[in-house]
Amino acid sequence: ERVKVYSKNNAVKEGVGLYTKTLMEKMPWLPIEEDGRLNDPVLKENFITRIYCLNDFYESMAGEPTRGKIIDFHSRYKLTLMAHHPESYRSLGRLVADVASYEIDEFYREYRLGLMTALSNRASRKNNTNVLMHLQGYFKRSLNKDEKEELATVIQDYRTGTLPLLAPLTLIKHYLNAYPDEYLKKQKFLEPHPQE
Repeated sequence: ERVKVYSKNNAVKEGVGLYTKTLMEKMPWLPIEEDGRLNDPVLKENFITRIYCLNDFYESMAGEPTRGKIIDFHSRYKLTLMAHHPESYRSLGRLVADVASYEIDEFYREYRLGLMTALSNRASRKNNTNVLMHLQGYFKRSLNKDEKEELATVIQDYRTGTLPLLAPLTLIKHYLNAYPDEYLKKQKFLEPHPQE
């Protein structure tokens, strides 16, 4: 994204290259990140998540978007959106609820732009904690007292920075195997991309 830009008098400033600028104008939903910034693990993780999400979106539509396909896709990404940008989570939810009043191609373009704009925001520790607590609520009838305490402690330790996000996610996946929930199993928040 950022390159040296030269003016007529050879002054140098940081800016966006012509190719990247044109690409961003023509395809504003496309995940773009400067290669040097990908050395930051958080930015790299977010970039990879965006790429896999966009690929999943295209594969889910299979070249023929329908209202049903978009609703199914959105359902899988609700928690991911909540973690990345709660306002977009709500606005895209309203958009999906109103899908019937759009031409499908117009809706597809608007949803794709909103989705990728939302995911361009990094998921914060605060938002991730909110999602983890939301997930915790799905297990309130399944877990025993000790399991509930363990999950609450692991989420709290993540919130304070003592543990990485992987710790509560691993525990939640463990509980999901023990106490299956079809809706949660489909949530991309739990595994936004392949591990390798």
